[in-house]
Amino acid sequence: MLMPQSSSLRIGTRASKLARVQADTVARLLTEGGTACETILVKTTGDRILDRPLADVGGKGLFTKELEEALLRETVDLAVHSMKDVPTALPDGLGIAAMLPRENPADVLIAKTARTLSDLPKGARVGTSSVRRKAQLLRARPDIECVLLRGNVDTRLAKLAAGEMDAILLAMSGLKRLGLADRVTCVLDTDEWLPSLAQGAVGIEIRMADMRTASPVALLDHPQTSVALACERAFQGALDGSCRTPIAGLAIIEGSRLSFRGEVVAPDGSAFAETAFKIELGSEPMKEAAKAGRNAGAELRPRAAHWLGL
Repeated sequence: MLMPQSSSLRIGTRASKLARVQADTVARLLTEGGTACETILVKTTGDRILDRPLADVGGKGLFTKELEEALLRETVDLAVHSMKDVPTALPDGLGIAAMLPRENPADVLIAKTARTLSDLPKGARVGTSSVRRKAQLLRARPDIECVLLRGNVDTRLAKLAAGEMDAILLAMSGLKRLGLADRVTCVLDTDEWLPSLAQGAVGIEIRMADMRTASPVALLDHPQTSVALACERAFQGALDGSCRTPIAGLAIIEGSRLSFRGEVVAPDGSAFAETAFKIELGSEPMKEAAKAGRNAGAELRPRAAHWLGL
């Protein structure tokens, strides 16, 4: 039996400050387009478990599962996600209907005294909860101690200020959306330090058969971001790595050209396998980008099989 529809679209979001900012952006855009909205907060497994690495309790999906369940129960009409948290396989009946313009995808260093990664003293304690960042950090500085760092951005910054570590690694996109970009010590060049796949992108998930929601949401889609994410998510899906696998990559669209670089890193940073390509996009850019990303992942997969747990 269908749930009675609200007169406004119900936006499901996590309760963190960053998630609220992202959901509020979607609400503002929809309202400006003439669609009334209300926001519903949903607590996810990833928000409840803060004392362990996410990889130890399931990895991807921990920040989306409850939101998707709310969509399927029809208690919300759309869910706003940080796309780096979204598994490549979505529940039946659900789909990503729009991507907002991507924010800067780079990682950043925030340090108490050092200005760059190379400036950190030997044995410095650097906080991160990401297996990918940890592997890349150990590749660049095997002498550094990685410290588990969970919690929202404010909590992480507070732990740094309290002296629990010498530096932390975060995403530039989240800091910019929170108005905290001035806290950044050093932006890590994506030519040398690839970000998480889909980092910096915000997506809107809906029930694909729900045309009442699909029509206004589709107007918010940023085609370049959607094409870049089609490539990155297809690459990730082809690798099918476990949540403990450090995978990174970035697709860039310039005119009709798509360029991509991706890598899988040994968890201890001691080795890695990489791939790259450039293609000209034609009349079906989403399909072409996804195919190229999938092929790149399939080509890299045997070379990274040991780290992918295959």
